[in-house]
Amino acid sequence: MTGAANATPSLTSVDMQKALTVLDFERSIEELDKNITAYRSAALDRGQDYEKVITDLETTRRRLLQEIYAHLTRWDQVLLARHPKRPYSLDYVRMICEDFVEMKGDRHFADDQAIVGGPARIDGRRVMLIGQQKGRDIKERQLRNFGVAKPEGYRKALRLMKLAEKLRMPVLTLIDTSGADSNAESEARAISESIAVNLLEMSALRCPIVCAVIGEGGSGGALALAVADRVMMFEHAIYSVIAPEGCAAILNSFGRNPERKNEAADALRVDAASAFELGLVDELLPEPLGAAHADPEAAAATLKAAILHALDELGKLPIDELLQQRYEKYRGMGTFDRDA
Repeated sequence: MTGAANATPSLTSVDMQKALTVLDFERSIEELDKNITAYRSAALDRGQDYEKVITDLETTRRRLLQEIYAHLTRWDQVLLARHPKRPYSLDYVRMICEDFVEMKGDRHFADDQAIVGGPARIDGRRVMLIGQQKGRDIKERQLRNFGVAKPEGYRKALRLMKLAEKLRMPVLTLIDTSGADSNAESEARAISESIAVNLLEMSALRCPIVCAVIGEGGSGGALALAVADRVMMFEHAIYSVIAPEGCAAILNSFGRNPERKNEAADALRVDAASAFELGLVDELLPEPLGAAHADPEAAAATLKAAILHALDELGKLPIDELLQQRYEKYRGMGTFDRDA
C-alpha cells in the first residue's frame, strides 16, 4: 500500500516534466513519435515486419514538421528560443571545443555563474569563449539565476575580454538570456554602469569579436556581450529590447495586458529574420527541422562552421581596419531616410 502511494507522485512528476518540454504545436509530432516507437518495439518483440508502416509514419512526421515550421508566428519563435531542451552555451562548448578551461570571478565582488567563460580551442584555434548559461533543472537554474547576469557577471566577461586582447586571442560570445538582473542588489552594484562599460570597451577591443545568438537575446543583458565584428543568429533565436510579455504589460497600446504578448512579439519583430533584415545581425544560421533541440549535434556543426569561417575572415584584417569596420557597422545601425 505504501509502495503504491509513493509511486503515484513519481509518475505525475514525469508527466508534468514532459508537458513542460513539449510546446502546443509540437504535440502532434510527439504523438507520431510515440507511434513510431511503439511499432519499432513491436517489430523487435514479435519479429513482425512493420517497416512500411514506420516509413509511412516517418514521412507523415516530416511533412507535418515542414508544414508547422513554415507557418510559425513570432510568438512561436519566442517559445522555441526558450525551449527547455534547446542547447545552452555549455552544451555547445562540449560539442564544438576540444578543451575549455573555465575562469571565474570578476576580481571585484564575486563569481556570477550566469556567465561562463575561459580560453578554449575550436579545431585547434584559440578563442576566449564567453557564454550565458541558464541551467537545466531547478537547482542549476537557481544557481545560474536563469541565465540572468548580475554586474559581476559582466565585469567577469570584460576581464576575460581584456585578457584575450592582451594574449591576442579572438573573443567568442554566446548569447542566451532574457535580460540583465534588475534586483535592488544589482542596482546597488551599478549594473547599468557595468553594461555601459562593456559596450564601450568592446567597441574598441583590439582583437576580433564573434557573437552568436543561440537562444534569447534579451535587452541590455544580451547587448553587453554583443558588440562584435560578426554577429550571427540561429533562425529560431530571438533578439529584442524587451520580452514580449513585459512590453505588453507596460504599454498602453496593448492595454498593459501581458496576455497580448503575441501582438507585442509582432510589434517588436523579435524573430531572427527581422533582425537580419534590419541589419542587426550579419548572418542567419539554419537549424535542423524541428529546431536546435531536435538535433543538437547538427546545430552545433552549423555553429562551429560559421564561427571558423568568421574567424578566418576577421583574422585576415589588420587590427586598425577591423576597428574601423566595427565603428562603421554600429554607427550605421538605426539610420533611416526621412523622405521615404
